[in-house]
Amino acid sequence: MIESPVSADALDAADRSDVTAGPAVLAATALACLAVAPHALGGAHVRAGAHDALAEWLQQLQQLLGTDTPVRRVPAGVTDDRLLGGLDLTATLARGTVVAERGVLADADGGIVVIPMAERASAALVSRLAQALDTSEIQVARDGVGATFDARIGVIAVDESMEDEAPVSAALSDRLAFGVVIPARWRAADALLPDAADVALARARFATVTATHEQIEVLVGAALAFGVPTLRAPVLAVRTARVLAALDGRDAVSDDDVSVAAKLVLAPRATRIPSSEPPPEEPQEQPPPPPEQENDAGEQDQAQQEEKPLEDVVVESMKAVLPADLLAALLARAGRVRAAAGQAGQSQASALRGRQVGSRHGEPRGGKRLHVLETLRAAAPWQRMRGGTAGQANGRVKIRREDFRIRRFIEKTGTTVIFAVDASGSLALNRLAEAKGAIELILAESYARRDEVALIAFRGTTAELLLAPTRALARAKRALQGLPGGGGTPLAHALDAAREAAALARRGGNTPMIVLLTDARANIARDGTPGRPKAAADALVAAAAVRASGTSALFVDTSPRGEPFAREIAVAMGARYLPLPNADAQTVSGAVQGMRGVST
Repeated sequence: MIESPVSADALDAADRSDVTAGPAVLAATALACLAVAPHALGGAHVRAGAHDALAEWLQQLQQLLGTDTPVRRVPAGVTDDRLLGGLDLTATLARGTVVAERGVLADADGGIVVIPMAERASAALVSRLAQALDTSEIQVARDGVGATFDARIGVIAVDESMEDEAPVSAALSDRLAFGVVIPARWRAADALLPDAADVALARARFATVTATHEQIEVLVGAALAFGVPTLRAPVLAVRTARVLAALDGRDAVSDDDVSVAAKLVLAPRATRIPSSEPPPEEPQEQPPPPPEQENDAGEQDQAQQEEKPLEDVVVESMKAVLPADLLAALLARAGRVRAAAGQAGQSQASALRGRQVGSRHGEPRGGKRLHVLETLRAAAPWQRMRGGTAGQANGRVKIRREDFRIRRFIEKTGTTVIFAVDASGSLALNRLAEAKGAIELILAESYARRDEVALIAFRGTTAELLLAPTRALARAKRALQGLPGGGGTPLAHALDAAREAAALARRGGNTPMIVLLTDARANIARDGTPGRPKAAADALVAAAAVRASGTSALFVDTSPRGEPFAREIAVAMGARYLPLPNADAQTVSGAVQGMRGVST
C-alpha cells in the first residue's frame, strides 16, 4: 500500500502550510479520535517535520488517554521475550515451578504502543503487532510457558525514513486508521482539542453510536473511486465517523462525520483521482414551463445545486486534502521504494557478530557466545525434577549440556558487483561506454552502503582483473579509460575469472553479483586455442559452474540484434538476460538495483 500524504513530499508541503489549517487540523483530529478508541482504530502511521512537534503530539495524546491508560515505547529491535513475554526467571527459580511473565504488548492492553523508527521494524515484529491488532490477544508458547494474554492495543508507527529508504511495512500501516503528517510548527495550544473529560464521555458513548447504510455505502464507494487498495480502510473510516459523532455528543453519525472520516482514513491511501466529469446523458426534450412557473423552477434548480449528494461532498472533501500532483507523487514514491529494496545486501546468520536476534541450542565453542539468561531460562523449569534447590536460600541451579543456549546474530552484508566486459572487436568502445555509465551510477549510490564494484576485461586470449573490488569512483574511471579494445573473445576465461572474483567477495563477507557485457561470440577456448565450437563448449561449461556457485548474474547482450548463443549462455548461468539495443547505462543500473532487491 502507498501512503502518498505520509511521504516526504507531503511532509514538506505540510511544513510550509498554515499550522492552523490543513495537515495541522487533521493531525489534531486524528489525535482526538485515537484518544477515544485506540484499539478500534488500530493507530496511526505518523511522520513529523520536527522532533519537538512529534513529542508534543504524543504527550498530548497521553494526556487525553488519561493516567490509567498505558503507553509503551517499543524499539524496532525488541526481542520476542520482551515483546510477548515468557518465562519469569526470577520467580521460577524462587518457587521451583514455571511462572509466566507478561510482555510489553500485554502490559499495553487497553492503551497505545509507540514504535520509533518503525520503518526498521523486522518482519517478526510486524507480524506480532498485526496479530495483536487482528485478534486483540497474543499467545506465548516458549521456555515451557503456554499462555494467552489480552492485547487490545493501538499502534503509533513513527516513520523516520528518508526519501531513498523503504517506508513502514504495508502489513502494519494497512491496519492503522490514520496517515498523519505533523507540521514542524504544530503546537497543542493552537489546536482545537477536547479535554480529558470530553474524551472520557465520548469513550463511553462510542459503543452506542450508529451509522446508516447509506453512509457506509458512501465510504465504500469513495474508497473504490480513489483506488484505495485495502478492504480494511472503509471499516476504519466507519469507526472514525462513529468516534467523531461520539466526540460531538451524538448517538448517530452525521454527513459531516463521514466527510471528515474520509479525509482522515481514505485520503492517505488514495492511489488515483476520480474524474469529476459526469457521464453523458441523452438529451430529452421537455415542454417549456408556463410563465408563472419560471421563477419557481429557477429556485428549485438553485436548491438542487446547493443540496449536493453525500457522495459528491465526500469526494470533494477528499480532493481538498490531496496534493495536486498526486499521481506524480505516487510514481516518485514507488520509485524510491523500489530503489531502496535490498540496499544493504543480504542478511545472513552469524554466531560471532552483527545484530543479536535471540538464541539457539548449542555449545559455546569456536568463539560462539553463551547466552547466560536464556540458558537459565531453559534450565529453570526442570529444577524440581533434577533435585535442585532453586527454591531454597543459597540454592544452586543445576544446568546440563542440553540447557546451553548460544547467542544468534544477523549481519548485513555488502554487495560486490563484478563487471565482466568484453573488450574484443570494433564495438568495444560502445560497450565500455555503457559499462562505464552503469558503474558510475552504481558507485554514486555506494557511499551510503557497503557496496563495491570490480572490473574484469577480456580480450585476446585472457581475462584480466583491472579493478579489484572498490568504492572509489576515480579508480574505476581510470581503469575504464585505459582499457584497449580488439582481439578475440575468451568467454570461458571471463566466466571463470568472474566466478573466482565472486568466491573471493563471498569469503570476504559480501554478496557477489556478476554483470557480463558481451556479444557471446566466443572464439578462444580455455586452453587459448582459436576455434568457435570448442570455445562455445568451454563457455557453456564455465557458465554452468557460475550457476552452480549460486551467484546472481545479469547477462547484457551487446550484439546489434541479439545473439541466440547469448541467451543460451544466460540460461546456463541462471542469469537475467538484457539485450543492449533496449538498454542504456540507466537501464543496466536499474537492473542491478532490481537484482539487489530480489537477492535480499
